[in-house]
Amino acid sequence: MSEPQPNEPPTTPGRTPHGPFRPGDQVQLTDPKGRINTITLQPGKLYHSHKGSVPHDDIIGSPEGTVFRSTGGTDYLAFRPLLADFALRMPRGAAVVYPKDAAQIVAMADVFPGARVVEAGAGSGALSCFLLRAVGEHGLLSSYERRPDFADIARANVEKFFGGPHPAWRLTLGSLEHALAETDVDRVILDMLAPWECLDAVAKALVPGGIVCAYIATTTQMSRVVEDLRAHGNFAEPHASETMLRTWHVDGLAVRPDHRMVGHTGFLVTARRLADGVTPPARRRRPAKAAHPEPAAPGVPAEPPTAPPATPGRPAES
Repeated sequence: MSEPQPNEPPTTPGRTPHGPFRPGDQVQLTDPKGRINTITLQPGKLYHSHKGSVPHDDIIGSPEGTVFRSTGGTDYLAFRPLLADFALRMPRGAAVVYPKDAAQIVAMADVFPGARVVEAGAGSGALSCFLLRAVGEHGLLSSYERRPDFADIARANVEKFFGGPHPAWRLTLGSLEHALAETDVDRVILDMLAPWECLDAVAKALVPGGIVCAYIATTTQMSRVVEDLRAHGNFAEPHASETMLRTWHVDGLAVRPDHRMVGHTGFLVTARRLADGVTPPARRRRPAKAAHPEPAAPGVPAEPPTAPPATPGRPAES
């Protein structure tokens, strides 16, 4: 297979560009301090900064990983942006799903090439890009978004990253619980405020063994969706998790965690679809004493919680 030439048209939408830089490619220029500027290559244009300029024509035709010196004497390292880079810098309507969570969604929901996936909602399109990468050109990602402004931003971001409309993507304006038309779906990803409202529609769409994955922000949302999945009757025991990411500073003998850390961004809850007519097995887990308090009898006020005994040498809690 011959290597693409610099002046050839962009690659087919949905495929990752490779080879020499071409007009229309996005390029990240990184200066010696690690600051990144992303440009779109256009013949005859210049990249300008207070450290001088770099002609786009010098970049076009060069391989990735090339260093270009500005007229002010600053060296810039040129690469095409990775999806994680693009997701963090894309124009936003709704908050984006961070790469650490998108990676976990793809892994924990077991999204595979050729899968039929439903997503609600599309937000700014960051998670849509990761899911489209996972399902590939022969899969299907059907995204539902209630807000027209978010849908427009998501469409623009997805098409900008993939170089045009992705052949496996279908974006629908409307709520999942009212507009879902797909059946025999392999995976459903819920990135919304109240995912428990969609469980009936999700259960009808998923194939037996399919996975629903909810991405939520708070512990109260996590508790609600887990309990509703248990009570629904069509899903196996849900699994809840959270992912932390900490980078490290490594410079000779100075090896330590970075001062900044991407901590809590969201929780993931996954569960698998049972076969029709199957009752999930009773859980054998011993709950904490106060996890499920018994309701008080009618007319009898609930007893207040008992204060813990005082520790010797310390006053009792008031």
